[in-house]
Amino acid sequence: MLLNINNLFMSNFKNTDPAPALFQRGLIYVLIQGILLGLLFFAPSQFGFEKPWPVGLSYLCFILGAILFISGIGFAVMAAIQLGKNLTPLPHPKDGGELVITGLYRWVRHPIYFGVILLSCGWFLMTQGLITLIYLALLILFFDLKSRKEELWLIAYFPEYSQYQKTTKKIIPGIY
Repeated sequence: MLLNINNLFMSNFKNTDPAPALFQRGLIYVLIQGILLGLLFFAPSQFGFEKPWPVGLSYLCFILGAILFISGIGFAVMAAIQLGKNLTPLPHPKDGGELVITGLYRWVRHPIYFGVILLSCGWFLMTQGLITLIYLALLILFFDLKSRKEELWLIAYFPEYSQYQKTTKKIIPGIY
């Protein structure tokens, strides 16, 4: 059965075909995120013409990067645990879900994204590659765009989300 492209992005969730429902709930964002993370971790990290960082600075950045990487993993895992039954790989809220604004969610609206950004910053410092920095910038931009769509869904699903937006930073605690 061929899918009409318009059906992929319509907001009617009563369709019994699972493919459009997944795309309506944001599967395309998950796929793009997977591609960006794949590039970040598995694609070349350097163009080849960069000069190496000084040895002392390189070592210090590697250690700092490892700390950020591990911290980012911990932050993202803790945020996922705090979501509990509300956790979904898709950016659209789960049917019957509850708004979580406690724990890490008290400090930042998208702590899993922050954790992934933190571990990605750590990866950049560990690889010290210009291409990795470009992938990192693209990932941060992507999370900002993805969170905008996700927040439209959250506002529609949880009317109190608008107030939460006014009191809590979006992706980076205390900053943005």
